[in-house]
Amino acid sequence: MTLSMLAGEPSVITVGAGLLGEALDAQAVAHVAVDWRPPLPVEPGALARVLADPRRAAANGVAAGRMVSARPVLAGVRRAGEALGLPRGVFLHAGPPIEWERASGPMRGALVGAMLLEGLATEPHEAERALASGAVTLEPCHHHAAVGPMAGVVSPSMWMLEVRDAEHGGTAYCSLNEGLGKVLRYGAYGPEVLTRLRWMGEVLGPVLAATLAASGPLDLRALTAQALQMGDELHNRNRAATSLMVRELAPAIVTAAPEHAADVLRFINGNDHFYLNAGMAACKVSADAARNIPGSTMVVAMARNGTDFGVQVSGLGDRWFTGPAGLPDGLYLGAYGPRDANPDIGDSTITETAGLGGFAMAAAPAIVRFVGGDVPDAMAATRSMYEITLAEHPAYQIPALGFRGTPAGIDVALVARTGLLPVVNTGIAGRVAGVGQVGAGLVSPPASAFTSALAALAEAAGEAGQAKDPNM
Repeated sequence: MTLSMLAGEPSVITVGAGLLGEALDAQAVAHVAVDWRPPLPVEPGALARVLADPRRAAANGVAAGRMVSARPVLAGVRRAGEALGLPRGVFLHAGPPIEWERASGPMRGALVGAMLLEGLATEPHEAERALASGAVTLEPCHHHAAVGPMAGVVSPSMWMLEVRDAEHGGTAYCSLNEGLGKVLRYGAYGPEVLTRLRWMGEVLGPVLAATLAASGPLDLRALTAQALQMGDELHNRNRAATSLMVRELAPAIVTAAPEHAADVLRFINGNDHFYLNAGMAACKVSADAARNIPGSTMVVAMARNGTDFGVQVSGLGDRWFTGPAGLPDGLYLGAYGPRDANPDIGDSTITETAGLGGFAMAAAPAIVRFVGGDVPDAMAATRSMYEITLAEHPAYQIPALGFRGTPAGIDVALVARTGLLPVVNTGIAGRVAGVGQVGAGLVSPPASAFTSALAALAEAAGEAGQAKDPNM
């Protein structure tokens, strides 16, 4: 047998580290590469208990079905104080809960800017002292049915996009998008940042509120579906979606506020990411429709505060499972580099949670010019996410994959079993408060967030079994 194997050309299979295949390529040896990785390190028996939970299949079917059947519509624009019941001195932020002492540079910078905007301080050092003293209450956006990009700071006077689920009845909110560069969400708080925010509060918000009151709700599900087929992935590329949104709203803007229409349309036209915030709220209301289903192992939120990365799971209520936020790997602006970057930050991973962003990169090959890599990488990223998700979105389809639906509904058990972590593309904030955006790229969530969630799911499965059979 051994001699017969040596008599012909060998058939070579490489498994695991890419270095093995690269060495064979260098020697012109044909081989078949198998993409394999070990499962995540979890407590012995935890994965088996979760997979054996008799509730899991049906619960995940309900959760995934509710998320992909949601019909988000942009219904209005309201001030945060009114819409979210935020009193003066309460600020929201992106990601899981965090205190000032652990907050990163961009989070601190955004909070300082919000203090100045609300008139709670007159200069940055005064704002920092007040924040350090605990004079201001900090709460996650997710705890108020809201999401915020990057630092995600929301203060009572800011205007919020109000998105409703016409199918299941939920509501979610997101702030208005400021544009790129030195903006509050990236931790900048200079005079130009505050001037822009005040204009948004005095002009942009009221104009958009009047516009939607005149035009009626905007169908975000249909708009997102169109944008995917026009080359957006709806996280870091929103050019088509923003253009479609302007097309829908422009006539009503001119009618509702003729004296401000030119300035408002010019502002939106100069900001390709204007749709991002509406899309985030649409993903939030869709994911929230799948919350609190006992036995479900589906992720309903992924979020980062610049220090921690956290996930929430349908069957585990509002509990957060966290790990350290990673440093994105990507392309940098100007002379900036990795040393200038803050760890990953923002609620915008709600797009990946709902099957967009990094999960839909095959729909947006041009995104690689912004976040790095090449077109095959974008295609491979989307294909790999089908391995850890429960559904394919019936409305969000990818032309390059034969109009296959985007992978949606991350299953914690499948993440643990395959060792495959969600693909996230993201903007990169400068680590020093006030710097703003320094680049964009890809980032891997910490495995510990998913392994701790799996352990809690295993415990819940055991408790459910005991409740069903008290003699166990």
